[in-house]
Amino acid sequence: MNTTTILGACPHDCPDTCSLVTTVQDGVATKVQGNPNHPMTDGVLCAKVSRYTERTYHPDRLLYPMKRTGPKGSGQFTRISWDEALTTIALKLKPIVATRPEKLLPYSYAGTMGLVQGESIAMRFFNLLGAAKLDRTICSNAGGDALNYTLGGKLGMKMGFFAESKLIIIWGSNSITSNIHFWRIAQEAKRQGARLVCIDPRRSETADKCDLHLAIKPGTDAALALSLMHELITHDWLDHDYIAQHTLGFEALRERALQWSPERAAEVCGLQVEDIRQLAFDYAHTKPAGIRLNYGVQRSRGGGNAVRAIACLPALTGAWRHRAGGVLMSASHHARANAVGLQRPDLHRNPKAPLVNMSTIGDALNTPGLVEAMIVYNSNPVAVAPESVKVVKGFAREDLFTVVLEHFMTDTADYADIVLPATTQLEHWDIHNSYGHTDMVLNRPAIAPMGEAKTNTQIFRELSACMGLTDPLLQETDEQLLHTSLQSPANLNSAHPVTMDELLQHGFAAWPVADAPFAHGGFPTPSGKCEFVSERLAAMGLEPLPDYIPNYEPSDDSAVYPLAMISPPARNFLNSSFVNVTTLRGMEGEPLLEIHPQDAAARQLKDGDMVRVFNDRGSYECKAQITTRAQAGMVVGLGIWWRKLGANGTNVNELTSQLLTDMGRAPVFYDCAVQVASLR
Repeated sequence: MNTTTILGACPHDCPDTCSLVTTVQDGVATKVQGNPNHPMTDGVLCAKVSRYTERTYHPDRLLYPMKRTGPKGSGQFTRISWDEALTTIALKLKPIVATRPEKLLPYSYAGTMGLVQGESIAMRFFNLLGAAKLDRTICSNAGGDALNYTLGGKLGMKMGFFAESKLIIIWGSNSITSNIHFWRIAQEAKRQGARLVCIDPRRSETADKCDLHLAIKPGTDAALALSLMHELITHDWLDHDYIAQHTLGFEALRERALQWSPERAAEVCGLQVEDIRQLAFDYAHTKPAGIRLNYGVQRSRGGGNAVRAIACLPALTGAWRHRAGGVLMSASHHARANAVGLQRPDLHRNPKAPLVNMSTIGDALNTPGLVEAMIVYNSNPVAVAPESVKVVKGFAREDLFTVVLEHFMTDTADYADIVLPATTQLEHWDIHNSYGHTDMVLNRPAIAPMGEAKTNTQIFRELSACMGLTDPLLQETDEQLLHTSLQSPANLNSAHPVTMDELLQHGFAAWPVADAPFAHGGFPTPSGKCEFVSERLAAMGLEPLPDYIPNYEPSDDSAVYPLAMISPPARNFLNSSFVNVTTLRGMEGEPLLEIHPQDAAARQLKDGDMVRVFNDRGSYECKAQITTRAQAGMVVGLGIWWRKLGANGTNVNELTSQLLTDMGRAPVFYDCAVQVASLR
């Protein structure tokens, strides 16, 4: 028996970006484990990725090209050859791209976070054609823009140093579910005497394990942050030297914050006044103090402003002076990978090409003449995009030609004309940055591709050739693309650049980042300071100071839809990935709606009842779970289940809207009012 181990990288949308070790026996992957030599992974994987072989060898795995034979959405397909598949696609696309290439739309996101299998040959293909441009906003844009306007980019603390923090505020994150390696670091800090505070509308698994849980009302985070500032300012718990040297706009921020007494914020946020005062005191007097901020905060109308407000806090207290102080939401801009070289945006020269927001794809597909053809890869929009009634209607158009690259027959694949089998992470080369830590991780193929599956890059190479595109940039190998990713000009001036030799030897390498990146200021903003006031926002006609912006859809007993609904991921799923992995779905059981006992009693609901959750946009049926994990006045629709696995063929996105955030053009998944009724 021939047994080997191969170093790889987790491909999924998670800040941990683990280094993997895959055991292979006679060409078959038998086990996937965390790399014990990678400091951030430390030999540990989440329950999802530890079952990656189950996903790769799943009996429902797509292994051959498929052509639709029944109505769109019926899931009726027949196997065809690669030649027939590529020829069919080329014949459909050539007339479109010859005269109106802007009617072809790519739709992709983070089904893989890899730089090669994500947006390399694929983006070069669409750029050379002059296709419509996709505004990839669905996850992190509001928070990302907010960090950019405040700190100068997606930058912050190094995750490992939270182990030295004495106060850790986990804000808008269920770390046990979505950031397990950070949680292990936080537990190390707790063993050393640190206090853990969780700010989350839901009493999550993480909240259960923290010293204090502040069950904030959805979408009110900016009000809490401004009230904390109020206390810091009125009690003079400030680092005046840091403010004077390294911030911009303190006087204006001071005036704004003084409007937010703890009493006012408590009313808005649904919190106790004393809890706000105590948190402000603890944050000011416990050093070092770190804030682990996550993207749940920015999924409401005022989400960008909320992130801006929270990101201002460390500069007020000088927390950045310590390597275990500051804030971390995303560290992705610490990396210096050459995305421009991989994607080649300079190749796109079609001034007619629209920018289509992926978060409003439902409206886009129902706008006459806007989109005639789509190629979907690394995403499942029918399940994950908001207001899915419109999304489904758009994908069901008979005049829309749709190609989907996939591992399984997802909700979106059911609406495709052609489905192409793509490789999983165990079957291809790739390279990954992280948005949680500051390492780059290399993925080697551990096994040969299953069936007739091909890499994303190979599919677009072959499609390019079939369409008569001859630019040699479309035929670069994956190995060439790996090297291109490390050819950023920034590397040339770096004392310790990441090299391919280092990646090949260890499977990972660290980008050079200072332990305390803003201890002496040096923010990469136009002013070089932490910008409480953003002149860039003012120039766009937007409010330059962080502010509290109420939700689009307020919920109270007098409203038609009196319950606020948030829809965080179920513990054993990651967006719509892993939903079809039998053991993980078995752990989740079935689609659930968490509802507080008070709200259940008002609707005469019993635990386990089937309920209808509804608003003007749609209706979703699932099982009610009566629990104090949901606060009164709020329900939690755990997601994201595939629609086809739901009781009435829908999921929570039947209810979410296509309204957008205050900045970043991002979706407001957690700004959603509903009503709940029994189906008994």
